[in-house]
Amino acid sequence: MGLFTDLKDSISRVTDKLFSAQEPKRIGIYGPPNAGKTTLANRIARDWTGDAIGPESHIPHETRRARRKENVEIERDGKTVSIDIVDTPGVTTKVDYEEFLDHDMEKDDAVRRSREATEGVAEAMHWLREDVDGVIYVLDSTTDPFTQVNTMLIGIIESQDLPVLILANKTDLEDSSVQRIRNAFPQHETIPLSALEGENMDEVYDKIAEYFG
Repeated sequence: MGLFTDLKDSISRVTDKLFSAQEPKRIGIYGPPNAGKTTLANRIARDWTGDAIGPESHIPHETRRARRKENVEIERDGKTVSIDIVDTPGVTTKVDYEEFLDHDMEKDDAVRRSREATEGVAEAMHWLREDVDGVIYVLDSTTDPFTQVNTMLIGIIESQDLPVLILANKTDLEDSSVQRIRNAFPQHETIPLSALEGENMDEVYDKIAEYFG
């Protein structure tokens, strides 16, 4: 009788595990160009998988295609949250090839990059409307967050009823103002960090587990 009971319990535990297992949630990292999205994506990926997602650059629109890192397992308070990170191109209302000329690019390369960046914006919007389960919205805390793009994207995220975590990045810089972002979007929690320096990442991971676990 005891053997039968143990066997039944073992089968029950295995069955519960199988049926409770869920696909990792796809979490899109969004925001305007040069907010530090890829730096954050690489920080998360390196911390939990040892691998980077993509190259980082001070030149706008370095990320021109969405990149995905699957099965990133974040452990917080004895629990594991499994997510797929989608690092998306920076969203803007206009991509002008002339802005790349300021970074010593040849005209042909600048035109090609602007075309790819425009296509990347369209791809990012497709992911947002169709393929993500939650959003990490990254803003540069040294710049004014109250822009047409940010207002539009936050509005789309809200209309999709997606959980969103706003991160005020680049707090290591002198001109940083986290409060300015909080004032712009008071309906959402804002977490300060420096993805480059790794500052306040523990709180970021706590919030990722809370919002997307």
